[in-house]
Amino acid sequence: MDLAKFFLYSALAVVTYLLLLQWNEDYPPQIAVAPTANSSNTNQDTPTTANVTPDIATDVPVNTPIPESPTSSADTTPPALDVTPSVQLSPGQLVTVTTDTQELLIDMNGGDIVQLALPQYLRQIDVPDDPFILLENSTNRSYVAQSGLIVSNGNNDSGRIQYQPTQPDYQLEPGQDNLTVELISSQQSGVQIIKRFALQRGSYVIDVSYEIRNSTSAPYQARYFGQIKRDAYPDPSDAGGFSRTFLGFATTSTDDAYIKTDFDDIDDGTSSFEMSGGWIAFSQHYFLSAWIPDQTQTYTYETRKNNSNQYFGSFISAPFSLAPGESSSSSIRFYAGPTDQNQLAELAPNLDLTIDYGWLGFLAKPIYWLLTHIEPFVGNYGLAIIILTFLVKAAFYKLSETQYKSMAGMRRIMPKMQQLKESYSDDKVKLQKATMELYKKEKINPFGGCLPMLVQMPVFIALYWMLMRSVELRHAPFFLWIDDLSAMDPFFVLPLLMGASMFLQMSLSPTPGDPMQAKVMKFMPIMMTVFFLWFPAGLVLYWLVNSLLGIAQQWYITRKIEARDAAAKT
Repeated sequence: MDLAKFFLYSALAVVTYLLLLQWNEDYPPQIAVAPTANSSNTNQDTPTTANVTPDIATDVPVNTPIPESPTSSADTTPPALDVTPSVQLSPGQLVTVTTDTQELLIDMNGGDIVQLALPQYLRQIDVPDDPFILLENSTNRSYVAQSGLIVSNGNNDSGRIQYQPTQPDYQLEPGQDNLTVELISSQQSGVQIIKRFALQRGSYVIDVSYEIRNSTSAPYQARYFGQIKRDAYPDPSDAGGFSRTFLGFATTSTDDAYIKTDFDDIDDGTSSFEMSGGWIAFSQHYFLSAWIPDQTQTYTYETRKNNSNQYFGSFISAPFSLAPGESSSSSIRFYAGPTDQNQLAELAPNLDLTIDYGWLGFLAKPIYWLLTHIEPFVGNYGLAIIILTFLVKAAFYKLSETQYKSMAGMRRIMPKMQQLKESYSDDKVKLQKATMELYKKEKINPFGGCLPMLVQMPVFIALYWMLMRSVELRHAPFFLWIDDLSAMDPFFVLPLLMGASMFLQMSLSPTPGDPMQAKVMKFMPIMMTVFFLWFPAGLVLYWLVNSLLGIAQQWYITRKIEARDAAAKT
């Protein structure tokens, strides 16, 4: 009969496994495909003036005091232009900019970044030369980075500034470390503006600077702004499954180092605030875009929504004024790239908090540091996760030893416990009293196995979130069929092995006295296996190795205790 049950359960397991494989083939994870654009596009995907105009009030009360720009020059004769536009593009046409880390399309209407791809991060691991597109402006999606000037006294056009480039496209050539894109406004209003984009090899930071020259007879009054505009389409970089990461705007303030604002928050209404320095970002799984203005000046930050269901996160500078004949310059920074913890920490205070590890960040950050310092020695993030799990287990060895000693003691007195249950089956009060006396006599703490586990749980949770948010695991291979540690195991091998290891570990533990609790414990490995089927392979690898090490530790400690008890009896 037992053999028949074994074959029946084995057949059921095989059929279930085959069904899972077929389900995964019929319903694979959906990866959103972004339409590409180029500078010659004239179809409906081409950005237009209407959909890039910033929704910022451009009026400033006449009686508002306009301080002079701290960088303005008192020279009444503006210096001669050192650049001149050599290309004539119509409004809405795009200029292509290519570096080793970024591929940009810049709209001449306002000089906005309307598309930005990351060539070092593929959209799909098995499709070469198809970079992940972070920013885009198409019929399906709108996610652009806008910046410019809000003119307050009407001495130029009320719409976006129209620029012309010095060349039709820009390419970072081999051996070249820096690339500068120069856009020049028309001089019809008497005020000329040069907008520059400075990019560097190996960097995801773009320095956006303005040079303003007032050749009119009236003061020029304006404010700088930068904003991220996005509609509420789903995160194309999310790992899927049961684990979802934050999607929305983020900023910092003097009262709160990290403020998250999702689309629902903006729908409910948010308030603006002022602070010195700061930043405004949009966060998604693995990638981030952020405007970082001059950290010595004061800005107004806000998030809002327009009538077209587009969401904005923006900053606006204090107003400045240029007298006739004066010139001024200012710069801001824009980051668009992976959520690299070390690089973000160097750009601005609290910007690294956008890699949200929750309230266990103080544990997750050193664990992340350890992982990224192990990987260069082994050359594989899968091996680095295994070594990291070994180190964590070693750090908690003494606690685990206490836990397994308690379990071994409970297993040793299990026959006596069973005798007590039979003797006091009709009197629960006496059974409880006799049980406590047995614990005292045998010097066993029934909760001794729980406390070490509770102490270790925060570290395990911090490890989980660290692995979940680490962009280093995206498209990182392990061995054989595991070619992406951030994606699910396509054949469910790791989750099934993890479930089997959990079942084995449960079988080594003493059976709970409560029958219902015993059934729950037996069901736990099955529930966890189903839960982890669609988890990223890197997370499942960690739990599998952790379970295997737990089994090895439990077996070793239990054998040592049993050998010691046997020696004591002889």
